[in-house]
Amino acid sequence: MLPASWGTSVLSLDPRRLLGLAFASADLLLEVETGQVILALGAAQRIMGQDERTLMGRAWRDLFTPIDRPLVDSVTTALSDGFRRGPITVRMAGEPPRHVSLTLRALPENGGRISVSVTSAQAPTAGLDADGLRGRENFEDIARGLFEAARVTGLELELAMIDFAGLGSVREQLSPREVQALDIRLAGAVRAESHAGGMATRLSPDRFALVRTRDDHSEDMAQRLTRATAIQASAHVVPLDGGTSARGLRALRYALDDFLREGLKDTPPLTLSEAMNRSVKRTLSRAGALGVAVSQRRFTLAYQPVVDLATGLAHHHEALVRFEDGGSPFQLIRMAEEFDLIEELDHAIAEQAVKRLASDRAGTLKLAVNVSGRTIVNETFVGHIDGLLKQHDMAKGRLIFEITETSAIDDLPRANRHIQGLRGLGSLVCLDDFGAGASSFAYLQELSLDIVKIDGRYVRELAGNGRDGAMVRRLVELCRDLKIRTVAEMVETAEVEDLVRKAGVDFAQGWLFGKPTDQPQPALKVTPSVTPAARRAGVSEGWG
Repeated sequence: MLPASWGTSVLSLDPRRLLGLAFASADLLLEVETGQVILALGAAQRIMGQDERTLMGRAWRDLFTPIDRPLVDSVTTALSDGFRRGPITVRMAGEPPRHVSLTLRALPENGGRISVSVTSAQAPTAGLDADGLRGRENFEDIARGLFEAARVTGLELELAMIDFAGLGSVREQLSPREVQALDIRLAGAVRAESHAGGMATRLSPDRFALVRTRDDHSEDMAQRLTRATAIQASAHVVPLDGGTSARGLRALRYALDDFLREGLKDTPPLTLSEAMNRSVKRTLSRAGALGVAVSQRRFTLAYQPVVDLATGLAHHHEALVRFEDGGSPFQLIRMAEEFDLIEELDHAIAEQAVKRLASDRAGTLKLAVNVSGRTIVNETFVGHIDGLLKQHDMAKGRLIFEITETSAIDDLPRANRHIQGLRGLGSLVCLDDFGAGASSFAYLQELSLDIVKIDGRYVRELAGNGRDGAMVRRLVELCRDLKIRTVAEMVETAEVEDLVRKAGVDFAQGWLFGKPTDQPQPALKVTPSVTPAARRAGVSEGWG
């Protein structure tokens, strides 16, 4: 028997509506027709914060926050008679924050009306971008939990890779406002296909990935996406068959990296294991080529000036590695670390830098080279540098080492002993990209250093005078108390140069003073006309 609190309107229900209520198995049933709520039955006040009468006649999409409306639109418009969509978790409009889970059904011969079952839901885990998509890292973290849930409950999940053909050319024909509207529509459509509406991520401007329960064919999903966005979509699904969650997550990453790089051309993988095996083979091939390049010294150095702000002259130049194949230095450095090639590469770069210093007849050139956190704890590095400087005595006192956080330092006392060994050889030692990694202050506490280089992301915020700017100013004061000099990287404008000087920073590096060049050049204050390329930022970028 239906509760008396539901009112006498229940008597007017036709059998199909009662069938919708039975299918709902929910605390609240809504019926939607032509975008309006025409019926509300159940615990509306408790679940949605409004009574039934208030809900009836409301615009359906307006019940939810703007970020979730494109998702609701996509789920609603893609529904056809006899089919079910959901559940999806969305947030109600207004305060206090209230999340609900929606399952939508279009019953046959029901006049196009949509039955919606509504239950209370927990807020989704944080990590959503402004358009409701997850960032790549957060997406992988949540996927880890879904792997475990699938293992325990038998839930059948799959990874879907979505490619929108010609999206780039479509964007070029639109105004900025139209592009923004398109992106919101795309995000909503992709979310609508994902698990609970919250397991989708953007890999590139035209490629997306999502995790979904095994429901229908990928062709059906592609048709819905095409219909919702008016842009031709293609889709490929891969069962999440990774076995253990750790292996599954690793396979997921390989599959996403492959899709981002290759798209859906050739023959997409049928399983995550296949995707992982393909990518590993390619990676090993590249790693082998990298090993040859390192052992045969098939790389060059580019030099970028680091300016003394007191004089405006180059204090030294940072030596940045460039490989012959033109590949991303960051990706190759990360690969070198994964395949234990980083120490050999650090040794090889130091050798090249010392030889360059020895060839400088004026004896005024000073060079800084990057050293991985993995290399600095190795017993052989200081001995290798000592041997190089004994062979090339002119280089002594002109070599600077920048300790990076690309690979975390796992033994700070040992690292500090080796740093003091380098300083004993007449070299300055710098902590690179301070603030990019979680351990920066621990490093500053445990390591005796000469210089700290402030991560460029904080430097750029100085002009905004926000929290990051305040952190830079406090860091400079702290370093001054510790008798450590500071470098501001990514100084690209005269305004930022003026701000870092006023903040008490000693040195600056960036395109304002010069791009990396094949030969060390004097510092030139030239405002760049194009956006500067990304350079190393601790754990997320690398080696210029």
